[in-house]
Amino acid sequence: MFRSGNKRLPAPWQDLFGPLQTSGKDGGAVVGQIGQSLDGRVATLAGHSHYINGADGLAHLHRLRALVDAVVVGIGTALADDPQLTVRRVTGPHPARVVIDPGGKLPRSARMLADDGTRRVVITAEGRRPDLPHGVEMLPLKLTDGSIPPDAIVAGLRGLGFRRILIEGGANTVSRFLSAGCLDRLHIVVAPVVIGSGPAGLSLAPIATMDQALRFPVRTHNLGPEVLFDCDLSAQRACGGDAKKST
Repeated sequence: MFRSGNKRLPAPWQDLFGPLQTSGKDGGAVVGQIGQSLDGRVATLAGHSHYINGADGLAHLHRLRALVDAVVVGIGTALADDPQLTVRRVTGPHPARVVIDPGGKLPRSARMLADDGTRRVVITAEGRRPDLPHGVEMLPLKLTDGSIPPDAIVAGLRGLGFRRILIEGGANTVSRFLSAGCLDRLHIVVAPVVIGSGPAGLSLAPIATMDQALRFPVRTHNLGPEVLFDCDLSAQRACGGDAKKST
């Protein structure tokens, strides 16, 4: 199967998703995904984001989910959107569903915790014991400056057997993984719409001059009226490896 790295996808999907089989330095791949407007927004000022991307962009996201072992969201996205994180728009297996929840805020009723036979993982801070439904796995990791570092999250998930990981949202979570050098690829799907204000798709530390800007190889693909920018970050990947889980 594609997830085990020994099967090609049929055309045209091999050209689009084939790099996920080979881009990782450590036998896997971590890919971030952002859906945004032409002016780089991921929501309105009021926080409304359903849906910036159209049917083609959403189908692309679901194909990504079907090809990875685990899909990861931050607690902000989990609380605001209550996502299912399943594969519904395409044919394929559901990935494990993971939420980064250092403070144990995710309610038991969250849709991503539904018992449907798919692995469910809550990443939390050491010492916390959130009230989780039966069968939900807990991955306690050490806080650094009030948050769990992205490299520790990647290592912890690799320790659970997840080789291909999709960082789906929100924008702050994807930005943190990009800043930490923990992404092999970044998929940005740009929809033909202008919002005019609202949160940006990426928010990184400020730079003074353009020579400090991130630059990397990019391939573009048409997804109907939308455009996918497939950014190859593998040469800049700075984190990886396995870490022991806390007990």
